[in-house]
Amino acid sequence: MAVLTDHGSMRNEPSTKERIDMSFTELASFLQAQTEPHILFDREYRIIAVNSAFRKYCNPKTSVIGRTCYEVSHNYTKPCDYSGETCPLAKSRHSGKSERVLHMHHTPEGEEYVSIELTPIKNASGEITCFVEKIEPVKIAKGQTVKNSLTGKSAAYTRMMNLVEKAASSDINTLLYGESGTGKEVVAQAIHRSGKRAAKPFIVVDCPGIPETHFESELFGQERPTHSKTGSAKRGLVDAADGGTLFLDEVGDLPLSIQSKLLHLLETGAYRRHGSADLRRADIRVISATSHNLRKKTEDKLFRKDLYYMLEAFPIPVPAVRDRLEDIPLLIASLLKKVAPERNLTLSDEAMFLLQTYSYPGNVRELRNFLERAALLCESHEIRPEHLLIPEPENGEKPTAQQISPDTQSGQLLSTFSGKRKTLAKMLGISERTLYRRLSELHEKQER
Repeated sequence: MAVLTDHGSMRNEPSTKERIDMSFTELASFLQAQTEPHILFDREYRIIAVNSAFRKYCNPKTSVIGRTCYEVSHNYTKPCDYSGETCPLAKSRHSGKSERVLHMHHTPEGEEYVSIELTPIKNASGEITCFVEKIEPVKIAKGQTVKNSLTGKSAAYTRMMNLVEKAASSDINTLLYGESGTGKEVVAQAIHRSGKRAAKPFIVVDCPGIPETHFESELFGQERPTHSKTGSAKRGLVDAADGGTLFLDEVGDLPLSIQSKLLHLLETGAYRRHGSADLRRADIRVISATSHNLRKKTEDKLFRKDLYYMLEAFPIPVPAVRDRLEDIPLLIASLLKKVAPERNLTLSDEAMFLLQTYSYPGNVRELRNFLERAALLCESHEIRPEHLLIPEPENGEKPTAQQISPDTQSGQLLSTFSGKRKTLAKMLGISERTLYRRLSELHEKQER
């Protein structure tokens, strides 16, 4: 169709297809100018364009154009929401807005967490025609085994990591709560290392380990006695943490006599050394952890309510091992590299089954104990059940076939067991046909 221009000349109006092609070309040029990895894909997950930063990040051996994002980034055969993860495209298609999620991507360096920001692109009619995905690697954690990194990819772990990433981006008071042995100090270190205070000190206050009579001087320091000719002033842990992070481990055990002084520090940034009237200033970020029910402690008058609300400005639940069974193979690989770094230890299918069906009242700490014992007892490269010394259940019962269904935590075992299916069926006391039927039921439920 010909139209009249402002200059009086005639030109052909672009067709709808030409407009779309022009739009994609302009978007591709925009992506190329970005320093972060970016992908442009259509409503059916097919990649239309990527920028140079993505090629460097992903380092694909073949072209990704025309392939699906879930195949390239996850090695999936189905979209993320059919594979147990949150799909930002599905969310954005439903909401019509930008969506942000934490995902695990496959990269040349192994699996790693990335922050995904997905923006829908709409035409003149307001219809979504394509999506732009921005990828920001998260330096907090890797999916696989990396020294000093958090490890996992289960739903519970991913929810925690979403909160950890947000906590790391600010100085907000953060409270980590979870059972003993879940790794709350490791999470606190990850928040510190990923924030703006990473180059400054990370100071741990072991609240249960400091006698109440010494707590004030340990935390705030001790002024030199006025009439003393010997001795000197003592720095406190708050002073040592200046510029960095003060981690209050098991803060629920903080003596009542200290709680008001800590509250004053959090509210004003000021404190006094024990024995001094002079105010001192502290520039610190506070992260706390507890395995207690602090709310109940406030009701029982064992913990100040105002301090509780101050510390719990940003709460993060740290999941127990039994709530993240899918992560056990990853945790084992990570821990074996720490407890036996010189040995290439592996686990037999039977040993892996025992570790994936244990309840772990002691959480990650207990899993590490099992592996440390096994490394000492194992004289070959393969850890077997007799090396683990796992205690028998109190009722003496072992996992049965009736326990294994998609509606229980054992469904996680079916989808994550790293050994042979034949071995798993034998350990459960069921036939391989029954096992495959259970797997089929699990997959059908995930697809619904």
